[in-house]
Amino acid sequence: QVQVVESGGGLVQAGDSLRLSCAASGRTFSTYTMGWFRQAPGKEREFVAAISQSGGSTWYGDSVKGRFTISRDNAKNMVYLQMNSLKPEDTAVYYCAAQTIGLGVRLTTAYEFWGQGTQVTVSS
Repeated sequence: QVQVVESGGGLVQAGDSLRLSCAASGRTFSTYTMGWFRQAPGKEREFVAAISQSGGSTWYGDSVKGRFTISRDNAKNMVYLQMNSLKPEDTAVYYCAAQTIGLGVRLTTAYEFWGQGTQVTVSS
C-alpha cells in the first residue's frame, strides 16, 4: 500500500512554469511506476506523464510533450512534474498515481493508488 500526496499547484499566467511534487509513503516506492493525470471540469481524466520504477523510461501525453518533464527521486520517495510554457488549456486538477503492474501506463485503470489532486489554473 502506498499513499500519495500532491503539492505545488497554483494560479499562473500563460507562458509561466510550475513544478508539481508528489510525496509517496512506503518502503517499496522504487517498485512503483508513477504517473501524472489531469482532469478539467466536464472532461475525462487525461494521461499527462509516467515514469518507470528506475526513472529510465518516461512517457508523455501528446498535449504536453516537449513542455512537461517527469522525474523521480527514489531516495526521497518523490515524483515531480516540471511544467513549462503553460497554456490556459492546461488548467485542471492534477493527480499523482502509483501502480505495481508496470503496464498500461497511459490508462487510469492501471493505477492502484491515487492522490487527492492539486489545482493548476493558467490564466490567459
